[in-house]
Amino acid sequence: MLIRSFPAGAFGTNCYAVAPRAGSSALRQECVVVDPGMDAVEPLGRMLAESGLHPVAVVLTHGHLDHTFSVLPVCTGYGIPAYLHPADDGMLADPARWHGPQLAPLAGAVQLPDPEDVEPLVDGATLSLAGVDLTVRHAPGHTPGSVVFSLDLADAPGLLAGDVLFAGSVGRVDLPGGSWADMLQSLQDVVLPLDDDTVVLPGHGPATTIGRERATNPYLAEAAGAPKGRGL
Repeated sequence: MLIRSFPAGAFGTNCYAVAPRAGSSALRQECVVVDPGMDAVEPLGRMLAESGLHPVAVVLTHGHLDHTFSVLPVCTGYGIPAYLHPADDGMLADPARWHGPQLAPLAGAVQLPDPEDVEPLVDGATLSLAGVDLTVRHAPGHTPGSVVFSLDLADAPGLLAGDVLFAGSVGRVDLPGGSWADMLQSLQDVVLPLDDDTVVLPGHGPATTIGRERATNPYLAEAAGAPKGRGL
């Protein structure tokens, strides 16, 4: 499995390209793009060209602008669909309502796709795109429609975690639509059952593993010790 990434924009959102292998200038390998955020179009284009990749779809872990800012130009430029959980469709239709003061000035200027043109992500479904199988798990808390994607990295399980789980932390829940009760439930039901050797590829910051986070992340420790059944 080939994973390429770069931090995009002022918020350092990790934009990923996932493919079975690298391609070449003569024979492009299909790939999936994950979370093309702010100022991602040009660096994404360079990264794809250098790796011999051509995207067939954009998948979004959630609807915040720092993860969706470039989705329309990327999808339009390559003629490909985008996928988002329907619970976050409102963030495309009315971004100003769902974002904090840091991103509010951008909300009126950004062009986002019409939610009716975006394919829905379904909890438990497996997307088979570009030779890559991505299993969708709905993990609300950071946003109502946050998801994570499980995949096979060949030498270990992988998790494209979006803003659900970071190295040493979890996604904030103080923006509109956020809920600590839902986040706690998602950590219990979706994250904690994963194998310790699962490689976590987060929406911001460095990669980590479930085992490392289980041992050191205070929010996972809180989720592990909390009664189940809260939130959802």
